[in-house]
Amino acid sequence: MMLTALKPQPADKILALMAAFREDARSDKIDLGVGVYKDAEGRTPVMRAVKAAEKRLWEIEETKSYTALTGDPAYGAALTQLILGDTVPDDRIACAATPGGTGAFRQGMELVRMAAPDARVWVSDPTWPNHLSILRHLGIPFTEYRYFDSATCDVDFDGMMADLDRVAEGDVVLLHGCCHNPTGANLTEAQWRQVADLLVRKGAVPFIDLAYQGFGDGLEADAQGTRIVARACREVLIGASCSKNFGIYRERAGLLIALAPDAASTRLAQGTLAYLNRQNFSFPPDHGARLVTMILTDDALRAAWQAEVEDIRRGLLTLREQLADELRRQSNSDRFDFIARHRGMFSRLGASPEQVEAMRRDHGIYMVGDSRINVAGLNARTVPLLARAMVAAGV
Repeated sequence: MMLTALKPQPADKILALMAAFREDARSDKIDLGVGVYKDAEGRTPVMRAVKAAEKRLWEIEETKSYTALTGDPAYGAALTQLILGDTVPDDRIACAATPGGTGAFRQGMELVRMAAPDARVWVSDPTWPNHLSILRHLGIPFTEYRYFDSATCDVDFDGMMADLDRVAEGDVVLLHGCCHNPTGANLTEAQWRQVADLLVRKGAVPFIDLAYQGFGDGLEADAQGTRIVARACREVLIGASCSKNFGIYRERAGLLIALAPDAASTRLAQGTLAYLNRQNFSFPPDHGARLVTMILTDDALRAAWQAEVEDIRRGLLTLREQLADELRRQSNSDRFDFIARHRGMFSRLGASPEQVEAMRRDHGIYMVGDSRINVAGLNARTVPLLARAMVAAGV
């Protein structure tokens, strides 16, 4: 029998955490695990610009027919402009719409496996767990490089560069474009330039996962690392997600970009991206991608969207500062000041699994076992509760 021969698969830890949170009857419980943006009321609202675009689309849309295997070209053009600006000429850019950023990473790794079956992928330690899950599922060999210093809760840049110095020509180096998930610790612009120089010297291909543009230091600033690498390297892969910065999680709007060294290679890459989409899901979803296109190409909608993204970014920074200040007050120590320096939705607190469990058991505070928290899960009322739980658990 085929189906009875299947082996149980490991449960997704974050999904299991979400289920445990739902079953907890305590009224003062706090969910810091799930990786979606929440406002002060705990909602994940539809952005105002998205609402306006959807209303306009409802009025003008005349068909639900397929677009193209790689999606509407206008979507690719608008999103690559947001990410890359004028960094590289258009004749070097191939791209394909994908089901979210996860789809972009999966398609990118399919492309790597097809083009360079002996390539090894270098992945930051730690990284988003699904990176590793997909690499294992595809049978692509990978090696972790040092990234996060758990003592300082900052980037271990010396360790990172020492490890990447062992990269072989043709290997792929996975980098987080901004707002590193799960740590919140990011490279400086000077460090990005050193990484780009190393990639060029080693002949490695960077894959940049860009899922939180606009949530760190701003839309332009958050793209600088990606643009530095794009200027320096002859070949670059970029996986982008619109889930967070447009708030369209369930619409699954992503994009895989391949920067090729010349126009002929670009045409070959574009054809391959179309082929891979056809093999995996044929035509990508369009609704979310079309909303993104409308927002990015309409001055009024874009201005409204950018203002809302900036409000979210500033709100995250305020929560970080409040938590760092509260921990300084309650612990009488500055050892948590790194929280204010981190960027994006996530920070890793440096708590042990036992301390994480104690906070869940004794205080109803849910976070991933490695002590990654979603800062957006906090508000002014719950910041002191988290700080008190952390001090009580001995973090």
